[in-house]
Amino acid sequence: MKQFFIQTFGCQMNVYDGQRIAAMLESHGWVAAPDIESADMIILNTCAVREKATNKVYSALGRIRRAKKPGALFGIVGCVARESGADAFRRIPDLNFVLGPQSYHKLPQLLENPDAKLLNIDLGGLEKFDTLPRMVRSPAVAYIPIQEGCDHCCTYCIVPYTRGREISRPFDDIMADTRHAAETGAIEICFLGQNVNGYKYTDAAGRTMRLSDLIRETAKIDAVQRIRFTSSYPTEMTDDLIAQFKTEPKLLPFLNLPIQSGSPDVLTRMNRPYSLDLYIDIVDKLRAARPDIQISSDFIVGFPGETDADFDMTMDIARRVRYINSYSFKYSPRPHTAAALMRDQIPEQIKSVRLARLDGFLNEIQREFNESCVGKTMTCLMEGGDKTGQNLVYRTPYMQQVIVASDGDAHPLAQIKITAANKASLRGEFVRD
Repeated sequence: MKQFFIQTFGCQMNVYDGQRIAAMLESHGWVAAPDIESADMIILNTCAVREKATNKVYSALGRIRRAKKPGALFGIVGCVARESGADAFRRIPDLNFVLGPQSYHKLPQLLENPDAKLLNIDLGGLEKFDTLPRMVRSPAVAYIPIQEGCDHCCTYCIVPYTRGREISRPFDDIMADTRHAAETGAIEICFLGQNVNGYKYTDAAGRTMRLSDLIRETAKIDAVQRIRFTSSYPTEMTDDLIAQFKTEPKLLPFLNLPIQSGSPDVLTRMNRPYSLDLYIDIVDKLRAARPDIQISSDFIVGFPGETDADFDMTMDIARRVRYINSYSFKYSPRPHTAAALMRDQIPEQIKSVRLARLDGFLNEIQREFNESCVGKTMTCLMEGGDKTGQNLVYRTPYMQQVIVASDGDAHPLAQIKITAANKASLRGEFVRD
C-alpha cells in the first residue's frame, strides 16, 4: 500500500489544507507514513509570509532529496509553490510537483502519471472546495474556511499574490461542511479566512450573509460546543459581530485582532487605514460586551522607516491593551509587495533589538495572565496525549495549553482546575462530579 508524508508550515489555513490533502490521498487508497524515509510521496505544505519561512522550505527539500527512498515522489504545495512557480524546478530539479494553494486538488493527476512534472499555480477561486472529497472523520477542532484571499493589500503582505483577491464561499456550502464536521466528531468549529470577519455572501434570493450569520447558525448545532474565528481585520469588526460575544455563549472569549504597529505613520505606510482610536474603541466595545474576553495580536517590528518613536508607540499599545498572546516578527521583504521597494529599510541589528524588547514585554504579560488563572476552573478541549504518554493536553477557552495527568478516562471536554502556570503553559487537574 502506498504511503504519503505531509509536513505543514504556517497558518491554520495550511493546517486545513494539509488535512484535506491527506483525506484526498486516502480516498485514492494511500495511507499516512510514519516518517519521510518510508513514504512513497512527500508533500511540503508551505507558507511564504516571511522570507525565513520560504528558506525553511528549501532547506527541508534539500534534506528530503537525500533522505527519501529511491523513486519516492516529492514536491511543494501552498504559498511557496505559488511564489516560486517554475523556478522551484530550477532550484530543485528532481521535484515532481509544484502546486499553489488553490491547485493542490490536482495532485491525483500525478498518481496516474508519476513520471510527469506537475506545475499549477493558478488562482482557481473556489474550485478546490467543490472537488475535494469530504473527510471521513473530523478532528475535535474542525477548521472551516469561509473565504480565500484578501483585498486589503497591506504593503508588506504577499497573500493577495499567493492566495488571490478576496472570495467568500457560499453560505450553504459552509454550513454543509460545518454540519458534516459536527456529525463526524467535531466539538469546536474554527472559521478561517485571511480576512475572516470580512466574509460577505449574497445568495440568489438577494440575502446577504455575514460571519455573524454563520456563528448564529452554527450555534444551533448541538454537537458544537465551541466556536471561534481567525484572522480578523480591525475595520471589519462590526457591531453585530461584537454583540455576539455578549449573546452567544458558544463563542469563545478570545479574539486575535492584529494591529501590527502602534504608530499611525507606520500603519499608513503599511496601508492599514485605521486609527489607534478606532482600534481601542473596538477593544473597549468587545470588553463591554464580554468582560472576560482576552485579545491577542500580531506585530511587525522594523518596518521600513520605523523610528525609535514609532517603536515606542508599539510598546505603548501593547501596555494599553495587554495582549495575552501575540505573534511578533521582524519585517521581512517579500516579492510582489510594495514595502520591499521602500527606502529606509531598517538594519537587521536594530530589528533584532526591537523584537527582543517587544517579545520580552509580551511574554511577561502572557506569564502574568497565565498565573492569574491558577485556582480557576475552566471547560477545556482535549488535543491528545503528550510525548510521555502519562499526561493529556487540553486547551482552555483562551487557547492556553493545559497539561493534566491522565486518569485513564479521557473526556473530549473536561472541567479542569488550574493548579500551576508558567509563560508557556498551565498545569491542571480534573474536576469530577
